[in-house]
Amino acid sequence: MSKEVSEEGHGHHHGKDYVDPPPAPLVDMAELKLWSFYRALIAEFIATLLFLYITVATVIGYKKSADPCNSVGLLGVAWAFGGMIFVLVYCTAGISGGHINPAVTFGLFLARKVSLIRAVAYMVAQCLGAICGVGLVKAFMKHDYNAQGGGANSVAHGYSKGTALGAEIIGTFVLVYTVFSATDPKRSARDSHIPVLAPLPIGFAVFMVHLATIPITGTGINPARSFGAAVIYDNDKIWDEHWIFWVGPFVGALAAAAYHQYILRAAAIKALGSFRSNPSN
Repeated sequence: MSKEVSEEGHGHHHGKDYVDPPPAPLVDMAELKLWSFYRALIAEFIATLLFLYITVATVIGYKKSADPCNSVGLLGVAWAFGGMIFVLVYCTAGISGGHINPAVTFGLFLARKVSLIRAVAYMVAQCLGAICGVGLVKAFMKHDYNAQGGGANSVAHGYSKGTALGAEIIGTFVLVYTVFSATDPKRSARDSHIPVLAPLPIGFAVFMVHLATIPITGTGINPARSFGAAVIYDNDKIWDEHWIFWVGPFVGALAAAAYHQYILRAAAIKALGSFRSNPSN
């Protein structure tokens, strides 16, 4: 790491074949005048709506089947979540960045990849899309939806709220860490195929986390997913435990952003090295 810091923290970075984008401004009012900003919000809304519709419908179909051999099974549920993220990130990455998750947006905001205005607007669009997506599931499968728990996240019997919170933190850490790694400009410059394949590891991370966490919480790792299901199902137990599915993902995203930016990319050390190498200081 010391070699990387010495190369990247001085002068004009001789031999450096990539450029880190400048940090996004904390508040960028100019975004509000751009059609691309509103187009991105629409993309996040529609993507989250489709994500929740497909995945919650899959969960309901899995739960209503008395015979596991006649349903997709837990593995199929995990594939539904991971596969939809892969598809939707691929479709929307060039428009909105393909966040589809307030925790991902929060992590990228902490890393100064998006402004505060864009981050808040994305989260609102994602939550509204999630509500609409689950609403469609209830409209099409009302009886099964109500009978099978509405696909809402809750702490499974036999697990404590502390365990559920820890599972959500670790699961979201895996997801957001993968997002940072898959979209790292340094990695993209070294391996030209990375930008094309970026949605694949992100979707696969979601798949793997669901395999581990479905038995504990049903797997949130996405506050919009949990919020949309909670709003439409509207159950006291679900709301009582709902804080877990916001606190856990946001803490996990914070940890992933700090790990990637300040440990792996050594952002603080690079900034200090750049300051020391500036003759005017």
